[in-house]
Amino acid sequence: MRIRPLPPLNSLVAFEAAARYLSFTAAASELSVTQGAISRQVRQLEDYLGRSLFVRENRTIALTPAGLQYYQTVSRALADVSEATSELIHWQGDRQVTVATTNAMASLWLLPKIPAFQRNYDDVEIRILASDQLYDLSRSDFDLGLMYCPTPPPSLNATPLFREEVFPVCSPAYLQRSGPLGGPEDLLGRTLLYLEDARAEWFSWKEWFHRVGVDSAGPRGHLNINNYPMLIQAAINGQGIALAWGHLLDHHLESGALVRPVDTHLRTEACFYLLEPEHRVRVKPAVRAFRDWLLTTLRDEREAVGRGMTDPDPLSGITEE
Repeated sequence: MRIRPLPPLNSLVAFEAAARYLSFTAAASELSVTQGAISRQVRQLEDYLGRSLFVRENRTIALTPAGLQYYQTVSRALADVSEATSELIHWQGDRQVTVATTNAMASLWLLPKIPAFQRNYDDVEIRILASDQLYDLSRSDFDLGLMYCPTPPPSLNATPLFREEVFPVCSPAYLQRSGPLGGPEDLLGRTLLYLEDARAEWFSWKEWFHRVGVDSAGPRGHLNINNYPMLIQAAINGQGIALAWGHLLDHHLESGALVRPVDTHLRTEACFYLLEPEHRVRVKPAVRAFRDWLLTTLRDEREAVGRGMTDPDPLSGITEE
């Protein structure tokens, strides 16, 4: 059923403020409009109702009997709307989790895991803030951060998630086309996919070759790409060999979309961290639920790897608070 009659709603807000202050000037200041705008809105409401709401004399205003009665009703109604709106906004905020991370971490690691969380927490809204420029998370509006770094930022609470292995990957089709590789030195004769503008803590091919003891003075060819997910897609498409970060590409390796052309790998000293603002008044229930779920998922994955492999390399010190 349509609610009618309804006066101009903007005029109601202007009238309520003017009646509360008994001043068009104070109402204008509160609503960030001019005094003339308040006067026009009130006059529009009076014209709609067909009666005066204020007595205007000597630059002062007072409510008429009809104005006082109307103000009491309008004030209660607007207060109810305000309270309902506040509760809805507060609920949405409490049920939303903003996760700040890089494009690579978001697309290759986090997004594939989100459906499992949503099956158990379908009332929680996940907001992913993905950017490769998130160098200063302390200035970002986020609940949880997922970042790879040598040491965690001092202004954030950090929980270590896992260390990484870095190793070459390519598509099965590329490996079949280019022929088998005997060792890491054979990579120099293949097309290597280079990540441009990589963050300092990410390994380059040059550093990887140096760390595994191979002189990389003259690789035959390379393709430069400035986005890691795109670089991995190029590897899946058979366009060359990429440097892989193990946990980020587990599902591609398990599915067979990517393979390891050589067994050589490099263990990194840095690790992925779960980062949280240091001084939070309260932790939202949704944030706590997502954090606990993520740490439990990683723990279960480590235990599964430990049962199936002789060298699971668990990260010591990981805790669940």
